[in-house]
Amino acid sequence: MDFRAAVGQNVRRERERQGIAQDELAHRAEIHVTYLSGVENGRRNITLNVLERLARALEVSEAALVKR
Repeated sequence: MDFRAAVGQNVRRERERQGIAQDELAHRAEIHVTYLSGVENGRRNITLNVLERLARALEVSEAALVKR
């Protein structure tokens, strides 16, 4: 599994575990919902800033989102 797919899978897993809708997470992280969808599907190369915002919105560490 490539790195983008691993990050996307981690984001989706944590979002679903917390019962947060995709549009709600996008709002919390201040990113567009289509961008978040691309992240979760492993199609987007995210910046460190976006990684930090997603981690903050999910209340997890950045490391938790990049673990393979």
